[in-house]
Amino acid sequence: MSDASRKSDIDPKLLELLACPLIKGPLTWDAKKSELVSKAARLAYPVRDGIPIMLPSEARQLGDDE
Repeated sequence: MSDASRKSDIDPKLLELLACPLIKGPLTWDAKKSELVSKAARLAYPVRDGIPIMLPSEARQLGDDE
């Protein structure tokens, strides 16, 4: 499976509707890592098979350099 077929894009309209479940703030799309990022909460939510996994327990803590 190629890298391009594994990583899916998020519909821009969906991105406008989604918010961080912890702080209710905006999310940005990181296509390279296939994650929705909440900079304010310092969390990155994975997107698997085009489905955002909006569970804080599944989120990755952002590093200091992110």
